[in-house]
Amino acid sequence: MTGTTPTLDLGPQATSVARLAEHVTDEQLADPTPCPRYAVRHLLGHLAGLAAAFRDAGRKDLGVTTDTSPQTALPDIGPGWREELPKVLDELAEAWRDPAAWTGMTRAGGVDLPGEVAGLVATDELVIHGWDLARATGQAYAPDPAALQVCHAFLTAAADDPGRGEIFGPVVPVAPDAPLLDRTVGLSGRDPGWTRRP
Repeated sequence: MTGTTPTLDLGPQATSVARLAEHVTDEQLADPTPCPRYAVRHLLGHLAGLAAAFRDAGRKDLGVTTDTSPQTALPDIGPGWREELPKVLDELAEAWRDPAAWTGMTRAGGVDLPGEVAGLVATDELVIHGWDLARATGQAYAPDPAALQVCHAFLTAAADDPGRGEIFGPVVPVAPDAPLLDRTVGLSGRDPGWTRRP
């Protein structure tokens, strides 16, 4: 996708994540997730924060949401999260339907980067954290096929990046004939066999 204007619609993947969140019970909010520091409530808070950040990055509306590093504080949810999360996910998808979002420069997480790269990072975040949420809450997960392909290509390109440790864990080896989702999850530094219970 580098050097072209991508046409990926983030809407189907954003909708997939919103549906997973809709079925999270209050009793699951304290459960562990594949993200070592995050319980389910923190993962949901992270999803809400990244959706707002990448929505504004797509709009080139730079400010607090795009300037704040995700490492600044442990994310969490507020009392209105069930209404707010699907709304901001919809807004994220809508922002990236504008071809201008994928061009020029923008900012996310306090980092300046090309719009195209920001769109790829947003796709990766939605696909991988969708898997995290599904695994943590015992739900089936079928990411948008187009978003999964883009995410796999993005993570493959980053596999040998010496700076990947700041974002991803070490690559987890996965059989080359494993499902694409498992191979993508492994590239993100997660064990595709992770389960919420020992």
